[in-house]
Amino acid sequence: MNGWLVLLWSFVSALVLIVIGIFVALLMMGRITLFPAPEEAIAPTPEATGVVDMTYSVLILNATPEEGLDAQMRETLINAQWSDNLISYVPAGQQDFAETTVYYNAADAELAAIGLADLIGGAHVEQSDVYADPSDPEQKQLVIVIGLDRSSIQPEPAETPAE
Repeated sequence: MNGWLVLLWSFVSALVLIVIGIFVALLMMGRITLFPAPEEAIAPTPEATGVVDMTYSVLILNATPEEGLDAQMRETLINAQWSDNLISYVPAGQQDFAETTVYYNAADAELAAIGLADLIGGAHVEQSDVYADPSDPEQKQLVIVIGLDRSSIQPEPAETPAE
């Protein structure tokens, strides 16, 4: 019986030494880290929230084939208490603008543009000086270009000449 006990202890000792050897080897190869450095938490970038600034003049351009969307957009702004004399609307030069967009020209007008986009039920916001008045670059103006995403009528495809 004493021989079996010695054999059992030998087996357990060998097993413990093998496990310790594997652990030390993995530790030395860098596959196991005893005290890992804490991972740097990446804070989410806050999304800019808009501010409805009714001191800006608003130009509404209807870039769809559906008539009257510019007048409807004007009424939406007036119902939101925007001053009537600060809103103008006209049809745009094109009728196939894809997505309704609020344009602003000065960097400090971005929050006002986001606020206006939220007020009209969501729109893309983009900085551009295309609609800026060259004689008054400091003019506080936002431009809404109504796109096909708000129209029930799609433009007719352009006819290609027969060859």
